[in-house]
Amino acid sequence: MRAARSLFGRRTRLRWIHLILGGALAMPYVLVGTTIVGPVSGSADVFGSFPLQLASFAVGLPLAAVTSLFPLTRPLESAAVRWLCGVDPDRLAGAPARTRGEKGRTAAWFTLHLGLGGIVAGMTLALPPFAAVLILLPVLSALRGDRLGMPEVFDHTWALLLSPVAGVLSLAALAGCAAGCGALLAHGAPRLLGPSAQDRLAAAEARAADLAVRNRLARELHDSVGHALSAVTLQAGAARRVLDSDPEFVREALAAIEDTTRRTVGELDAVLGVLRAGDAPGTAPAPTLAEDLDGLLRRTRADGRRVRATVAADPGKLPVLVSREAYRIVQEGLGNALRHGGERAAVDVRVAVTGGRLEITVENPLTGSRRPRPGGGHGLRGVADRARLLGGTATAGPAGGTWRLHVRLPIEGPAPGGPA
Repeated sequence: MRAARSLFGRRTRLRWIHLILGGALAMPYVLVGTTIVGPVSGSADVFGSFPLQLASFAVGLPLAAVTSLFPLTRPLESAAVRWLCGVDPDRLAGAPARTRGEKGRTAAWFTLHLGLGGIVAGMTLALPPFAAVLILLPVLSALRGDRLGMPEVFDHTWALLLSPVAGVLSLAALAGCAAGCGALLAHGAPRLLGPSAQDRLAAAEARAADLAVRNRLARELHDSVGHALSAVTLQAGAARRVLDSDPEFVREALAAIEDTTRRTVGELDAVLGVLRAGDAPGTAPAPTLAEDLDGLLRRTRADGRRVRATVAADPGKLPVLVSREAYRIVQEGLGNALRHGGERAAVDVRVAVTGGRLEITVENPLTGSRRPRPGGGHGLRGVADRARLLGGTATAGPAGGTWRLHVRLPIEGPAPGGPA
């Protein structure tokens, strides 16, 4: 069953069609070859001589190699191989050949395709009728009383009896030849039509750039939207608990929720701008430490949580990129404190410049509620990614009864520090 599938399976039949198409493509070149072989050999009927046909075929193949330099040859051949030979598209090049090496490999492939295709197509035209005659020869000879022009060996009875076997074997040989040539082309296609080292490098760079954009989107969404949802959840819970006893606090909490959600919508618009071809005009700018730290601290305190902030640096003198990433890091640290700290646990935030580096520390009491969530942990990984991309470091973990996030970011040039 496996042998029959390898000879007559769907994939083998498609590859057979691919070879026959190669034979059809070879015909114009063979006709051009006859115009050269005929005068040289002095024969007026090239097609009446099998050796002259082979000579015409041999003359036509170099002409095919020359015309394969046409730019669309490689894309068209790659498409045919993908659909008919079952080769993985990632192993084939869809762009026209540009370098000398690519053009040489394309010419070799086109010549091989037409050469094997011409042979298999010729066998496909000639062998089936011959095999049918061999299979039916005993019956036809009995009816007509002659050998139908077959060789004298078929005068013998044993030859007539074995002729059907020879016919079946010739058909099997045709199928085996087509299957073997199809497998050879499928095996050689990635080497001759596959992407070059430059193409693979360009594809790898494109995938890396796409992954970087996706990671950036994931970090921005987690830090902005995730922090806002945590803050809104805690503010709403605090307001619900004192709804009857402290209406003033409830009004402040609702105002903080409104402010948080409004600002988060703007940040979400900025994040979605990354999906467009460049940041679209009019998109809300990304928040920075210099412009938005006070608002972030105010919104975090809206549920009554004590947040002590010490800023021993001038955020306005930080590079914009460092200021933007530092804001997200502080935001994630506060978000972790909201999610994992106690309801009234104090949070300490320190921002300082030391030795040409911006140091950010966020601490909150270590409670038993800090357990990893299923699928969680993305925030700390995002902080580590931000720090690493800027050439800095990030550490997070328990330290003396507190949970401590400490990040160091290099600053381009001197950044004067001092209480702000």
